Amino acid sequence: MRWLLAIGLWLAFAASPGPVCASEYRQLPPASPTSLSADWLIHDAGRNRLIFYLPGYHQPAHAYYQWVRVSHTQPFPLSFAAQHGLSLFIDNQLIFTARTAGNYSLDLARLLPANLPSGKHLLAVWQPDGSPALASFSGVSSAPAGTSPSAKASTGQAQPRLPGPQGQNVYLGFLLVLGLCYGAVRTTYQPGMARIFQLDELFGRNSDQQAFLTKPAFSLLNLLLVLLFALSFALLLTAIHTDLQNLPLLRRFFDVPETAIVARVLLYTAVITTFVFGKYLYVKIMGYIFGLEPLADIQYREFLRTTLLAGLFLPLVLLLYLSLNGNWPHTVAWAASAAIGVLLVGAVLRVARTLHQYASLLNLHLFAYLCATEVLPLLVLLKLIVFTY
Repeated sequence: MRWLLAIGLWLAFAASPGPVCASEYRQLPPASPTSLSADWLIHDAGRNRLIFYLPGYHQPAHAYYQWVRVSHTQPFPLSFAAQHGLSLFIDNQLIFTARTAGNYSLDLARLLPANLPSGKHLLAVWQPDGSPALASFSGVSSAPAGTSPSAKASTGQAQPRLPGPQGQNVYLGFLLVLGLCYGAVRTTYQPGMARIFQLDELFGRNSDQQAFLTKPAFSLLNLLLVLLFALSFALLLTAIHTDLQNLPLLRRFFDVPETAIVARVLLYTAVITTFVFGKYLYVKIMGYIFGLEPLADIQYREFLRTTLLAGLFLPLVLLLYLSLNGNWPHTVAWAASAAIGVLLVGAVLRVARTLHQYASLLNLHLFAYLCATEVLPLLVLLKLIVFTY
């Protein structure tokens, strides 16, 4: 039989019209990098490293990990069943939290934070009050063809997580402390508070207003009010701009993680307090350069009073932001940023009005001084705080 098979093959090759070409060898394409493995990792606390999770050998854990390769341009479909509170993290950054129990489908590429480059990242699944259903995790982003309409309706489409206020209890606790401090200061320094926080004195022209502009800018009352204003402003900035810490200049000197809310609030409070008191030195230097030293003191006192008065409305803005952010995140964030912009612009306009009462702003020299001391810092603050995010 073998020699008959050999003769048949020889006759077939001999009868072929042209030379014989071997079929081209092509390597199988690699597996898709955007796929989820069935193997999961858990954290070994004793050796501080990730190890393979072996069901039946290891105890169930609250958090499971897996290395994935995610690209901003390539979809990474993922579907899973989740209980209330199940959260997903990429490189320790929260990207999704299940508010209700049900089936979810999402695209990790859309949820990948903008500050993370495409490539290999650590995906974490965390269930705070139990263990996540690992068997339900798959790379299918839509329900099967035979799924009933009721089952399809129960599948939630996860949207990219918007930067919202985390740790609302922390913010509410700070607001409570802020209110108590304002009440204590008002009880102790009632006459001084009345001179600052009265709208008729702010927009009027009376002897009390002029008397305030001649009083020393640095007093114990002003120091306490500046600290309370800085705390109010820091709370609002921390709630709205969760990535304000990513500013290169700020991050070069202070590296505070986004999850450390208290530390970030205290950091921003110190920065704002330094800015408010540091502006006095800046105004005095510019007044010496422009030859307007008498106006420098009046300008700073007006800036201080206007800023402290505007700071009374910041806790109200923060309270409204925390209350409405869950339903209208974009609208409320823009409204809060607009309130900050109004505060900054209003302070500059009020200072310009006061200076105009002492010397006309039509004087090009005085106008240039106002631009150097008020308008230029205003543009920088608007760029950093309002328009950057």
